[in-house]
Amino acid sequence: MSTLKHSQDEKFFLLNWLKGSLIGNLVGLLSPWRSSSYLLGYSDIITAIFVCLVIISSPFTSNTLVGIILLAGGGFWVLLTVSDIDKNQITPIHLCIFAYWLISVAATAFSPLKMAALSGLVKFTLYLLLFALASRVFAKTKMRALIMGTYLLVSLIVSAYGVRQQFIGVKPLATWTDPTSPLADTTRVYSFLGNPNLLAGYLIPAVAFSVVALIVWKTKPQKILAGFALVINVACVYFTGSRGGWLALIGTGIVFLLGFKFWWNEYLSPFWRKWLIPTVITSFLLLVGVAMIFVEPLRIRIFSLFSWRGDSSNNFRINVWISALQMLQDYPLIGIGPGNEVFNQIYPLYMQTKFTALSAYSIFLEIALETGLIGLFSFLAVIVTTFKRGMVLIKKMKPSNDLQAIWILGAIASLAGLATQGLFDTVWYRPQINTLWWLCVAMVAAVYSLKSETDNHVS
Repeated sequence: MSTLKHSQDEKFFLLNWLKGSLIGNLVGLLSPWRSSSYLLGYSDIITAIFVCLVIISSPFTSNTLVGIILLAGGGFWVLLTVSDIDKNQITPIHLCIFAYWLISVAATAFSPLKMAALSGLVKFTLYLLLFALASRVFAKTKMRALIMGTYLLVSLIVSAYGVRQQFIGVKPLATWTDPTSPLADTTRVYSFLGNPNLLAGYLIPAVAFSVVALIVWKTKPQKILAGFALVINVACVYFTGSRGGWLALIGTGIVFLLGFKFWWNEYLSPFWRKWLIPTVITSFLLLVGVAMIFVEPLRIRIFSLFSWRGDSSNNFRINVWISALQMLQDYPLIGIGPGNEVFNQIYPLYMQTKFTALSAYSIFLEIALETGLIGLFSFLAVIVTTFKRGMVLIKKMKPSNDLQAIWILGAIASLAGLATQGLFDTVWYRPQINTLWWLCVAMVAAVYSLKSETDNHVS
């Protein structure tokens, strides 16, 4: 009852805010025209096509083309918004993201390199427009099926090519492995993305949604496809040799374990209700331990996680983090402005000799640098609000056994995995991953905005 009352209070607040705000008055400004528009009669399928085009293009084409598609999709979202009949599309997640964007605007205004920061703000705005566009259709069963089916098929192509690279061998495009390490000649696959860490991050949501599809999809061929995709995606993440990607898999798995335990808890015996999670975790640790004994490359990579400066990759990151923290001390509140162009021009003033970097190698540190501690707290609010809403929705859907909740769980697991990798890397900022991050957030926001109004069960 308290959860339902809290949800109703939030809805009442949002409706009142919409009625009294300038932004709220823009929503539906051209609504009389919408009923007679032939184009907007197919708005859902057009929206889904825009999202699918982003998904299809991001692993294979230039970032410029992806940006053009995002811009076109953003323009279509503006058209939908000003002609909208329903004003119940804005959620607390939308408001937190809007606040985060406003802070980014302020960081741009106060940036020491305003034009470079403006370029970063434009890119960031395009990602948020994708979120706003996708959040309109993800609660529609057919549209979500089209979008997620497209992503799983595209990711299967990407991961299959990565697995092929593992068996035929491929030369690195950069120094990804310490040349003095016993693993200097080890193959690290990168598929079409050109970077093993980027590939691992791209495939984390693919792993999560393969698990979801395995549960939700009904026919035997669909389940076989989902199971095959799961195996190939996990294998490809392993072959990247990305320690951050491996940690992301663990983070994703932990969220699934907790979510499945909650969802099917009443079907478990009292013994398994108490011991399921400890048993699974212990079994996983034993499996990893045995694998480390027999697989030397795995053993060396895992031990390198704890070698501090003994590993060249660790040492490099530590030096970059130290320099980035010195930058943060000089720009603590509002940061240097969004975008890698600003970072690339200011970082050389702080870097230690021979440790050049294109980013802070931690998305949370990078966000703090770009938008200050205010921006970091705002971004964390987006994460907390998204996770909170996801958990509330899963609880509300459980009594009716609405499998839409499993999609939400997959989105939350994906976010947890990407955030885990993001602790030690900034591939999150690349379009291939950043678009997936905001699509996962949009899935939670979309279901939240529509579930209370409809009984939209997943078939």
